[in-house]
Amino acid sequence: MCPARRENQLSIRIRTYLALLFAAVLVLAAMPASATPSKSAKMAQARAVKAQIDRLNNQLDVANENYNEAAVKHRALVAQKRAAQRRETKAKKRINVLSRHLGTRASDMYRTGPLGFIDVLLGAKSFDELATTWDILKELNEDDAEAIGEMKVAKAEAAAARKVFTTKERAAAKQVSVMAAQTASFKRVKAEKASKLNGIEAEIRALEAAEEAAARASSGGGGSDGGNWPNPTIPAHGSVVTYVKSRLGLPYVWAASGPRSFDCSGLTMWAYRQIGIRLPHSSRAQINVGQRVSRANIQPGDLVFFGSPIHHVGMYVGGGMMIHAPHSGDVVKYAPAFRGDYVGASRP
Repeated sequence: MCPARRENQLSIRIRTYLALLFAAVLVLAAMPASATPSKSAKMAQARAVKAQIDRLNNQLDVANENYNEAAVKHRALVAQKRAAQRRETKAKKRINVLSRHLGTRASDMYRTGPLGFIDVLLGAKSFDELATTWDILKELNEDDAEAIGEMKVAKAEAAAARKVFTTKERAAAKQVSVMAAQTASFKRVKAEKASKLNGIEAEIRALEAAEEAAARASSGGGGSDGGNWPNPTIPAHGSVVTYVKSRLGLPYVWAASGPRSFDCSGLTMWAYRQIGIRLPHSSRAQINVGQRVSRANIQPGDLVFFGSPIHHVGMYVGGGMMIHAPHSGDVVKYAPAFRGDYVGASRP
């Protein structure tokens, strides 16, 4: 082949290669950006998802506190129901004793006959004997009347106790239904949260870390002032902070109260129990234990509350920080104490 023809073929191949390369560049340029999402795009997606996650965490907190509140009511109703049952049992025992007594008296009167009373009186041989016999018969009659009256009271008490028992039993069953509904709600919301987190867990954690760092830098300056309350007369329980710190890193678990897992009010309840102070297993109830505390007077050991209606609680540990059990999937940890939904504090 002559040199001129070989050079011409080479030139054709080069042009063909360049055309194919150019076409490939055009195809790549035309591909949608979502095929290879940028880091900034994924973070933007994570921000949108985080807003939804925050909403779901709030729903989980509310469901958890609704469950705890129903459980507290249920325990109280069960105790009242058992007390009513004991009263009814006691009244029925007394009725049985009185029934036997009155049954014996009726049997004796039947055997003696209607003239037995007169025969006894006429059988007296002296006035003294008559007087003594009369007193004995009168006393027996009064005892019988008293027994009949006591039986009426016992029957009324048994009926009243049965009515209370039935009422408390129905109310307790209703609280069990509330607890079951809140558990179902928790499971549904938890599953929805898991599906939204899928694939962007790292980005969500990065956003949460950034938000917490910003809150720390501003000493957690968000939220309301929690009300202007008189200076508390109860001394602060600083020693309780040692106990809540000992639970750092342990997992949040629905409706748990320790010692190895907790929900928010379960953590504060457990910690205070260690110093001999009993709290209810409900943040809504805990805020009403002891004295309310203005933000300016908060001391380590005081409880800080969040949400409207209240559905979260933590323990203030100083420096604008608290320790709390945040939500499902997290652990007991430090966090700014005065975040945006802060509503107040109390000192048990």
